[in-house]
Amino acid sequence: MSRDTLHLTVAAIVCYQQRFLLVEEIDKLTGKRVLNQPAGHVEPDEDLLTAVARELQEETGLQLQPCAWLGLSQLQAANGHRYVRINFVFEPQALPHFYAPQDSDILALHWLDTAQIAKSTLPLRSQLVSDAIALYQQGIRLPLMLIQPPR
Repeated sequence: MSRDTLHLTVAAIVCYQQRFLLVEEIDKLTGKRVLNQPAGHVEPDEDLLTAVARELQEETGLQLQPCAWLGLSQLQAANGHRYVRINFVFEPQALPHFYAPQDSDILALHWLDTAQIAKSTLPLRSQLVSDAIALYQQGIRLPLMLIQPPR
């Protein structure tokens, strides 16, 4: 893919009792362990809601549906690639007790509050993670009906 390509990605903000579900993975650019939201690229012919539910299931084993979205974020990555990320909100009614990541890149799953995230020895994969958490904490919730289905 050329560096001029705009990458469309989705990410999950999963929050239960003020704790956020983050995945621990290896940053492919730096080779270091990082914390990230469950996230990934939208596949060809895949709608946004299906994509985020698929990414969440692949990276955590959880089968949940989003209840809202936070808007669009943009990133010019260190490798020169440009990304647009759409953050979706998941608010499980109970703490899930079973996790089965299907993605071998996921090293561990962590439920962390913002103080624990700030004190973690693992850095966040990008500023987009902390931006999404901040938007969530500000009460931003856009209705899913604002996302038009594919035509």
